[in-house]
Amino acid sequence: MKLTFLGTGGSFGTPMVGCRCEACTSGNPKDRRLRSSALLETDATCLLIDCGPDFRQQALGMPFRRIDGVLITHSHYDHVGGIDDLRPFCKFGGIDLYADSIAADHLRHSMPYCFDKDKYPGVPDIHLNVIEPHRHFCIGDVSIMPIRVMHGSLPILGYRFGSLAYITDMKTIDDAELPYLAGIEVLVVNALRFDRPHHSHQLVADAICFARRIGARRTLLMHSCHHIGLHDEANKRLPEGFEMAFDGQTITV
Repeated sequence: MKLTFLGTGGSFGTPMVGCRCEACTSGNPKDRRLRSSALLETDATCLLIDCGPDFRQQALGMPFRRIDGVLITHSHYDHVGGIDDLRPFCKFGGIDLYADSIAADHLRHSMPYCFDKDKYPGVPDIHLNVIEPHRHFCIGDVSIMPIRVMHGSLPILGYRFGSLAYITDMKTIDDAELPYLAGIEVLVVNALRFDRPHHSHQLVADAICFARRIGARRTLLMHSCHHIGLHDEANKRLPEGFEMAFDGQTITV
């Protein structure tokens, strides 16, 4: 199973429009962060985690193959704004989209034409499936366990795939969720920046504490804004076992 980071940036992306900081003006490709999304693949199955407003750009570098499912963490625009751009992939057949009841309700209201019973020609052929935390399900040969985390006061989903966990936009997690993360070896988790606390996102120190709490052997930090600084410099500040993820990076689990 391999995970490819399609985007590792925060809601503005990096470079941020109008900003001239060192990260936003860097020539290092690792400092260019599209909005957060990832592709999880086996030989038989292809899953997309979130589908933000940069998806069209991200898709140009993806294999053009059937998408067997789209896993939504929550319905904020930077995670769902590219759903309409799934249309080319509908060439392979309808696409199942999975979201909790909160995100599903928001999607039906924000882009009803995608989910109406009687769709007009040309809209993406998407089927919305409501899932619940702790209710295990499978898509193809991939086993999925949704878990509940808190994005400030908003309950959202993280996902476990065997020994890999993918969690974005988390601020806190209830102790009752920790057993669902027992045995995680590779953790992908959000870390907005190093300092200046945020009301709904973890900082780097929070992400490190969380990873150590669950015993992850390898942790990749993502959903980072331009305040994280230069990729290479940020990496030097991290302890062993931690690294900044970057767009286009692929890991095998």
